[in-house]
Amino acid sequence: MMPSTKTPDDQRIAKLLARAGVASRREIERMIVEGRVALNGVAIDTPATLLASLDGVTVDGNPVAAPTAARLFIYHKPSGLLVTERDPGGRPTIYDRLPKTLPRVVPVGRLDLNTEGLLLLTTDGGLKRQLELPATGVERAYRARAYGNVTQAQLEDLIEGVEIEGVRYGSIDANLERRTGANVWIELVLTEGKNREVRRVLEHLGLKVSRLIRTRYGPFVLGDLPVGAVGEVRQHDVESFRANPTRKDLPQPARKREQSVQPVTPRTAPKREPDRPTSRPAKPARPATPAKAPRQRADGTLAVRAGSTSAARSSRARSFREDRGDRPAPARPSRGPAGGRGKPGGRPPRGRK
Repeated sequence: MMPSTKTPDDQRIAKLLARAGVASRREIERMIVEGRVALNGVAIDTPATLLASLDGVTVDGNPVAAPTAARLFIYHKPSGLLVTERDPGGRPTIYDRLPKTLPRVVPVGRLDLNTEGLLLLTTDGGLKRQLELPATGVERAYRARAYGNVTQAQLEDLIEGVEIEGVRYGSIDANLERRTGANVWIELVLTEGKNREVRRVLEHLGLKVSRLIRTRYGPFVLGDLPVGAVGEVRQHDVESFRANPTRKDLPQPARKREQSVQPVTPRTAPKREPDRPTSRPAKPARPATPAKAPRQRADGTLAVRAGSTSAARSSRARSFREDRGDRPAPARPSRGPAGGRGKPGGRPPRGRK
């Protein structure tokens, strides 16, 4: 039986289930229409059902756990991803890239397909609403690169707000950061965050935005978080923000850990090449050449060499010349004493007087 009277603690069932991390409010409303949500075994037929707690509530027959403390994550969204759970056109979404170890989270606000930078994700629907409401006054900071010419005076006029095609955009604090060729970099701070607000306002000034990065959402900054990575905000920083949503003095970066979107492959030690020898290996010794057998002459004697020394060779050559009848070579004259030119048997060198 559905409760008939409202108490101060009663809330819509879709809100309670969203805070418990079951799904987004829109998804929960769809689940209620499909009859997947029940209270004490009886299917709930309207999202307007008011409850003080989730006692006795089941989703697909499973009891819903009590909501835990709100968790908040910072995601460095890359360009080219949709901020939605699923896309009928099959385009990639942030949920295709988020780590599988994350709990069920819902995005705080939206970033366009080609907008990059800081995107907050939370497990708590109440925290999501507190961050998104313009009445809360939470600032969003962006950096935009645009093609065209604009003056600082034109940007300062945005502080009063601007109306474009019947849509009123609130106060924007814009400053010209620098010029790079035909492009300009502009810093913008706003509190509303309407659909495509930054792009439409800059296009109204005659600029064509080529890159848009969100760098801060309230007191939570992107910092040096790598593209595609996720960091979780510390619990006491979440509670501090909820107590004062407009504060900007949280310690930065206000996150306790980072989780990589892509699984980190373990580093393997490089293959070690075998040590090169410091010296060349010794060549194998050649096998000893066996001695030749003595040659036998025609008369039956063996032709044995007398020796292999230089003296033996000279003796054999002299004997050969004598047998041939050659005259012995004349003795080579020796040189005279040092400093003289005389020869033995000749005129002695002149002495000093």
